[in-house]
Amino acid sequence: MFANKFTAIVTALVAAAATVSAAPGIVFSPPVTSPTAGQVWTIGSTQTVTWDTTNIPAANANQTGLILLGFIEDGSDDEHLDTQNPLAVNFPITAGSVSVEVPDVTPRDDYVVVLFGDSGNTSPQFTITN
Repeated sequence: MFANKFTAIVTALVAAAATVSAAPGIVFSPPVTSPTAGQVWTIGSTQTVTWDTTNIPAANANQTGLILLGFIEDGSDDEHLDTQNPLAVNFPITAGSVSVEVPDVTPRDDYVVVLFGDSGNTSPQFTITN
């Protein structure tokens, strides 16, 4: 799973031409607090992805983030991250939230968002519907 996240970071950065800045030597992995397990998003709606910012090290204060949409099928560790179409890029990791537009994707109930700063943190599974 770590290899998948690492590959997704590198691919997303190139594909989105986004810079995810990180403080050298300090790993900050803020937990995603929304979407929550079982939450339902509707295609075309605007939703807010949130994360916990209470333990941000001072060295990470100017860090930017990247949010990708993916899904996890039963029995798989692969997050199937959509690295070609990030939900959000270059936002301050200290913000604790960012609004995203729900893309026109196949409805399913095993979607996740992954927040990347200098490491990836995955939300619980949620649903996207028409």
